[in-house]
Amino acid sequence: MMKRSDVAWTLVGLAAVLLSSYLLYHEVRNLSLAELTESLEAIGTGDWLLAGLATLGAYVALAWYDRIAMNHLGKHISWWFITLCSFTTYALAHNIGASVFSGAVVRYRAYRSKGLTPHEIGVLIVFCSLTFVLGTVLLAGVVLLTKPTVLSRVVEIDPWLGRGLGAALLMLVALYVGMAWHRRAPWRLGKWSIECPKLATIARQLAAGPLELACAAAIIYFALPNENNPGYLIVLGVFLASFSLALLSHAPGGLGVLEVTFLAAMPELKTADVLAALIVFRALYLLLPFALAILVVLGFEAGQWSLGRRRARSR
Repeated sequence: MMKRSDVAWTLVGLAAVLLSSYLLYHEVRNLSLAELTESLEAIGTGDWLLAGLATLGAYVALAWYDRIAMNHLGKHISWWFITLCSFTTYALAHNIGASVFSGAVVRYRAYRSKGLTPHEIGVLIVFCSLTFVLGTVLLAGVVLLTKPTVLSRVVEIDPWLGRGLGAALLMLVALYVGMAWHRRAPWRLGKWSIECPKLATIARQLAAGPLELACAAAIIYFALPNENNPGYLIVLGVFLASFSLALLSHAPGGLGVLEVTFLAAMPELKTADVLAALIVFRALYLLLPFALAILVVLGFEAGQWSLGRRRARSR
């Protein structure tokens, strides 16, 4: 039976999709299919290749999330298994939405088969989420310090406030590092007790998180035209804002949220060009991995079912 919180987040996700779709309709109602097709065809083979490599980089970094957490737990599982589990987890969670189907279910099924306890899997999930948050905060701080006007593309704000916010975000990262350096007692988050990470582990977190987000934003950057392109750091800043909004909305795949945010934040580009770049992003980062993840899940479950039958026969 579905929990009340699950129902609530599902309703939030649906509301976000409906609102974003309504706003998006008003942005693109005068756009023709021919214009969108022309923008897609204008994306060169080299740009498609670079976007594909950026996608690969993003999913390698996501697998690194799990690897870092596994090392923190002191567990030794093959890179291949961790990569498949991580890829499947994020491909499903990104598309379906955490309010409908949690990637935790995939991790639980996979890592339980390797002997991890429910508590250890819970700590791993929290640790991976922390790596993502750290990456977002660190990159957002860097972008706001170097390009403080990026916020004014989304909300009315003075550049000095953008720099101040960027500095504050970087101070939060420094605070995390300092707390981990001096604290020896476990951190407690609700019912979870997490051992304080070592500085080497934190260094890996601060590399993996930004790498994944930087690669994901690069997919969109490479698919945008060179003419009137605001530059990679601006694209990265808008991506961080839109992707964070999409996650908070619990809209499946950030449906509509990404599009509305990017269209509002990039008025110098044609609507068709922005939408074409986001179609490339959805195809490479969301839809293709989603299709492959379903095959991985089916293969894993078939293997588990076959293993169960063999064990039953041997008794």
